[in-house]
Amino acid sequence: MKVFVITKKNLIYALAAAAAVVAAILIAVFAGKGGKEGKQTADAGSLFGNISETETAGKADRRAEIDRIDEYEVEVMAGLMKELPIYSVQRDDKLIALTIDAAWQDDKTPFILDTLRKYDIKATFFLCGFWVEAYPDMVKAIADAGHEIGNHSMTHPHMSRLSSAQIIDELNRFENAVTPITGKRTVLFRAPFGEYDDNVVKTLRENGYEVIQWNIDTIDWKKERSAQTILDSVLPKLSNGSIILCHNNGYKIEQYLPTLIESALAQGYRFVTVSELLLSGNTVIDVNGVQKPLD
Repeated sequence: MKVFVITKKNLIYALAAAAAVVAAILIAVFAGKGGKEGKQTADAGSLFGNISETETAGKADRRAEIDRIDEYEVEVMAGLMKELPIYSVQRDDKLIALTIDAAWQDDKTPFILDTLRKYDIKATFFLCGFWVEAYPDMVKAIADAGHEIGNHSMTHPHMSRLSSAQIIDELNRFENAVTPITGKRTVLFRAPFGEYDDNVVKTLRENGYEVIQWNIDTIDWKKERSAQTILDSVLPKLSNGSIILCHNNGYKIEQYLPTLIESALAQGYRFVTVSELLLSGNTVIDVNGVQKPLD
């Protein structure tokens, strides 16, 4: 699957090109005016002495100011350039993906697996490497049940603070932990804390991973959020191609998960893994992180 990313970066490049054309026109205009005014000041110089020198200095100051503004605009535009992961998928059918991040504890994971089995749906579990090492039997149970497993890093660091070499080390250490259990390498990655930057996304894609975020967040890691509050915030947002974020140790997941699944199914949605949700062929990722077919 070839992915073309339509991000702020690409839009800014287009704007920068347009700005360059405008700048060239302005320079030509200023140059033309400078030539004409230069002749006029040269003619007047014999009568008014240093007027030509004063005007020339003024023009130099104005041009220097224009250069400083142009430089500032380029710096600002560079700061806006972003490589985006996939937050959701544009689909005509009613497929959605349930994703479950696992980094701490496993006491609620059996309940989650039983619930998924009850409704005969598949989910994608993003696991941390230290969780894999702590609960290998649970990892095997997830894989044996047909659920997808994604890479959530080895140690759950702030990925944007790492160098490319450190990011790759996190990836490889995770794969070394999970592959002996599942028998295969993962192809999806979710950044801890949802944090990423250009280097994180580029490094991940260069190493064969697609970077997955979410467009619906249960925020179930907050103890004060009731099951009803979670459902009220999630269900109205369901749409084709949605990716829902849950946690295996979410405080109210035992209360809200069955209702979330039942309500989505009643609305005609069908749960699939993230890999099944993603589009094949040539695609683009727009500025909102929506994966779309390349027209």
